[in-house]
Amino acid sequence: MYQELISTLNQLAPIEPEEEKIFISIFKPKTYKHGEYFIQPGSINRYLGFITKGLVRYYIYRKGTETTIKFGAEGEFVAEYRSFMEGDKSAIFIQMLEDTQMLVADNIGIQTTYKEVKNGNAIGRLVAEQRFTSLSQQLLSLYQHSPEERYTYFMQTFPELIQRVPQYYIASFVGVKPESLSRIKKRILSKKIS
Repeated sequence: MYQELISTLNQLAPIEPEEEKIFISIFKPKTYKHGEYFIQPGSINRYLGFITKGLVRYYIYRKGTETTIKFGAEGEFVAEYRSFMEGDKSAIFIQMLEDTQMLVADNIGIQTTYKEVKNGNAIGRLVAEQRFTSLSQQLLSLYQHSPEERYTYFMQTFPELIQRVPQYYIASFVGVKPESLSRIKKRILSKKIS
């Protein structure tokens, strides 16, 4: 369980074997059931999770409609970063789409890694930058690309999620109704055949 976390951290910046123990001591195993929430609007995100098994969805609820912002799967960190870093109330939901196992650390533990791990600050910065880049790409895509282009992006970027994520959540991510997503899929399939 911890090996995947340590491997991911080492890909961001090298950590020494004795520093691995620090991460292992602050990240605790936690299991969530399908449908449970990691965070909901109005709560302060006090934990950083690392998915070892399972799937989550980041979304907002506005005017009676859910809009999916992002999906997270194995090997990814989970948090509403603005709330986690600044202590503000969350504006988004993070919900389990499957029974999910995570390694979870509180903010105090993360601050400990910044002080006690040589590359702790670099790792924290790189994780935050990855999340920021991912969310920025999704936001820009909503304004720059057609729904068909966004669905193509989803298929290319997250091919392993196509079978794991319900179609209505993919439609929400793309920014269309489920019936529109069906038409988009048919158009893409007919282009491949011709």
